[in-house]
Amino acid sequence: MTVKIVIGLDGTDTGERALSYAKDLASKIDACELLAAYVIEWSPFTFQTAEENEKRHKRREEEIALATSRIVDPAVKALTDAGFKATGIVRHGDVAETLNRITVEAGGSQIIVGRTSADGFTKRIFGSSTQNLVMHADVPVTVVG
Repeated sequence: MTVKIVIGLDGTDTGERALSYAKDLASKIDACELLAAYVIEWSPFTFQTAEENEKRHKRREEEIALATSRIVDPAVKALTDAGFKATGIVRHGDVAETLNRITVEAGGSQIIVGRTSADGFTKRIFGSSTQNLVMHADVPVTVVG
């Protein structure tokens, strides 16, 4: 049976530590696939005109291409160069919900993320993406400091 692990990347040092931890864990598992995932925070709860929606769609496509080339592709290359079977994905959405959805859709058995936190008022009201993921994920979540 192949074990699938999703790595939540965020373009920071903590994301790199999550990637390193995932490589170490995968090296101890006989059949393991890694999925490097990056979620661009985005809320669908805005009201816009048709013209604004068209511009927004184009901007979303540009953001996906940029995140893929700058964050996900280098991570996948590092994983495959190290001998692992790896793929990548970039999506828009709520970070915790989307990482969980990606994991469920891929048949993943674990999510590995770095510990990051929002500052100030937003974190006090809504909590961090990492906290929300840990509380609501359908699979175990490992948080790397």
